Amino acid sequence: MKKVIMGNHALSYGAMLARSQVIAAYPITPQTQVVELLSEMCADKTLDAKFIKVESEHSAMAACIGASVAGARTFTATSSQGLALMHEMLHWASGGRLPVVMGDINRSMGPGWSIWTDQNDSLSQRDTGWMQYYCASNQEVLDTVIQAFKVSERLAIPSMVILDAFALSHTYEVVDIPDQAKVDEYLPPFRPQVRLTPDDPHAFGGLTSPEHYFELRYKLQKDMEKAPGLIEETGREFETMFGRYLGLVDDYLCDDADIILVTSGTAGYTARVAVDDMRKSGIKAGNLRIKVFRPFPFEHVRRIVKNAKKVAVVDRNISYGHHGMFFQEVKSALYGHDDSLPVFGFIAGLGGRDITPSTFREIADIALSKDRPEEEIIWIGVKR
Repeated sequence: MKKVIMGNHALSYGAMLARSQVIAAYPITPQTQVVELLSEMCADKTLDAKFIKVESEHSAMAACIGASVAGARTFTATSSQGLALMHEMLHWASGGRLPVVMGDINRSMGPGWSIWTDQNDSLSQRDTGWMQYYCASNQEVLDTVIQAFKVSERLAIPSMVILDAFALSHTYEVVDIPDQAKVDEYLPPFRPQVRLTPDDPHAFGGLTSPEHYFELRYKLQKDMEKAPGLIEETGREFETMFGRYLGLVDDYLCDDADIILVTSGTAGYTARVAVDDMRKSGIKAGNLRIKVFRPFPFEHVRRIVKNAKKVAVVDRNISYGHHGMFFQEVKSALYGHDDSLPVFGFIAGLGGRDITPSTFREIADIALSKDRPEEEIIWIGVKR
């Protein structure tokens, strides 16, 4: 079935098709429609799930954690300050090895108060032990929710499915909604080996001495390192069943590119338009869109950019006192492998400022005009 739906509702349909059993909800713009539609689905029995209305985002994640410990497939969604309020509980979900899936609609952090998009909310949580998927279309949103449950439940690690506020969350696109029976074949029921039940008592999240804590974190990291291969594997399986590939990165005309634009989210598709225009004018440009940020796709990035002359990383975020966060990660991936490749760090589009094809042309012109970066950060579109 094909439907014209907004990005927020693509999250809702993904959670429905995954047969989420518990949904904890607290509204926050621009996420609210996600849980509104899920509440309607629960009310009219389209989805057989427990819908829990909570008093804060912190409580929403706490409810998801409790439900997941009890063996239920759980989902929630949030944005910005709501995600920040969840921060403590994000560590509990990952440290507890609970495969919660959450949608995050990227919204700028206040103050100044903003409802528009950039990535600082989700990227501020990059070290909490959650996998992070950055989507560029409504179809990718729906498909990724289903895949995220499959990967999370195999590895016992939670996942965020992330999309741009308004540029995607409130934009309507044609989305293929898969048949429920095929999704059930792809994603079997969640049946954890250990769960909270009086029939087989266990303790969860108790005090852990130095004798054991280190090993728990080691195991989380080692299982996170398995995720790239599993995401590729489940992505190929999804392609076989549904005709759409879900992987770690999406590269476009990078094989012979002199300059590669590294992007994420909806800016990745805008960059494709810019790449096509530059190719027409004789500039061999390419676009590498990073779909999965955690775990970071080190090998894919190295392989794709290795023949380029310049790399320009375009961040819609900033780590204050450092750089854009994708720029940091790309540089770390290349360190010790190709230290001679010039990598330029650009920041654009904070607070929902438009990123257009002409933005990418400006970025490419700056990078191509210099042998090496002359500034730690190159700001694009700042009104001085």
